[in-house]
Amino acid sequence: MTFPKLASLKTTADFRRRTAELGLELPVSDEAPGLALGTPYTLPLPTPRPAGNRFAILPMEGWDASTEGHPTDLVRRRWQRFGQSGAKLIWGGEAVSVRPDGRANPRQLVLNAETVGELQSLRELLVREHALRSSTEDLTIGLQLTHSGRWARPTDFKRLEPRVAYRHPILDVRSTVTSDAAVLTDTEIADLIADFVRAAVRAQQAGFDFVDVKHCHGYLGHEFLSAVDRSGPYGGTLTNRTRFLREIVAGIQRDAPGLGLGVRLSLFDQLPFQKGPEDRGVPTAWNGPYPYAFGGDPLDPTQIAWEEPRAFLRLLTELGVHLVCLTAASPYYNPHLQRPAAIPPSDGYLPPEDPLVGVARQVNAVAHVKREFPHLAVVGSAYSYLQEWLPAVGAAQVAAGQVDFVGLGRSVLSYPDLPHDVIGGQALQRRQICRTFSECTTGPRNGLVSGCFPLDDFYKQHPDAARLKELSQH
Repeated sequence: MTFPKLASLKTTADFRRRTAELGLELPVSDEAPGLALGTPYTLPLPTPRPAGNRFAILPMEGWDASTEGHPTDLVRRRWQRFGQSGAKLIWGGEAVSVRPDGRANPRQLVLNAETVGELQSLRELLVREHALRSSTEDLTIGLQLTHSGRWARPTDFKRLEPRVAYRHPILDVRSTVTSDAAVLTDTEIADLIADFVRAAVRAQQAGFDFVDVKHCHGYLGHEFLSAVDRSGPYGGTLTNRTRFLREIVAGIQRDAPGLGLGVRLSLFDQLPFQKGPEDRGVPTAWNGPYPYAFGGDPLDPTQIAWEEPRAFLRLLTELGVHLVCLTAASPYYNPHLQRPAAIPPSDGYLPPEDPLVGVARQVNAVAHVKREFPHLAVVGSAYSYLQEWLPAVGAAQVAAGQVDFVGLGRSVLSYPDLPHDVIGGQALQRRQICRTFSECTTGPRNGLVSGCFPLDDFYKQHPDAARLKELSQH
């Protein structure tokens, strides 16, 4: 099973022909993309904040802080490049753990009393870099707060130390959960909620405009949304499964008044996938209804069931949270849904579908949300695989009112100037466009630093590049 490379689609007619062959609704703009993507937007925060264009930098999971959770020169370089990008909404910049045991790797940033000043310095560095090219008056910066839950590796790159919302019939084996000792008690959850609130207070002290209470990608906040088998106040009904979020939001609004709030949400999920014939991804065998995919139909998890995502988004509105960043599924058990790519990371599987299908699935789900919840400020994801077509597809969605911001994740690692070039009407620097080689994931999954080793000259010369090349050959 092979799929045409996007680089082979030379014209708009070629792109439209390919999406038609796949039966996809994925429009491209015939106008200069900078016209739509360069329009300003007012963000619905407690004090409304301007964003001067429609590009957002998505939060990525750093693997290159110190082992105590402090920024390093590599982290500072990445934040400089976020500022350089020209994007006017920085959604988190980085996933920051609210306490050490919640880190997804031993070199993830932590926000605590010892690091708050350094996070402030990171934000100020980003702002200074942005000011070299553009006004900072219309720049809005948030910080993503997280606990990795089932996928926590706080002390060893290769050893999971999971804390989970519930025992999962498939994922327990993958995440080395062997007993109920890994399940957070109600008291431990209350303590963790207090940690989220304290982290938000510190983010406000550090000058961030908003915090994102992370509910995506299989991490703890997301896992609570599917805790249908958990007893007590944090499981079972959707009201209970959203209690974790509601109590965090209430605590932040109490202790950090005026701080903006956002949520990055995995809007839908499916069965976990695994390697099948010829290393192609296939869903894990399962008999009967599958109730553990938030936003998935239990009788057919390949389909989106909208009832609970709608209820969650209505809840956000009731809580006064009007800023959402939408993504899907998890990089740990169905990455082709979450971040469509041509080549999988070393621990992944070959895509079971043309990655354009995965892009369209997310783009159209986001458009569905925006039509139904027009008052929400909506950031979309999954654009990186589009490569040269990213600006034209993103512009078409913005112009049609189907998304408010085009989110850039791994693509900004290789090509931080992309928003600046698109809005300025400049030709794309094709040699810097992310081709979704997935080495930015393969490296960190093997204990190496974050970065784009194939396309960023800085990382080509980094000592970890040779080790990554060895890994790729095996």
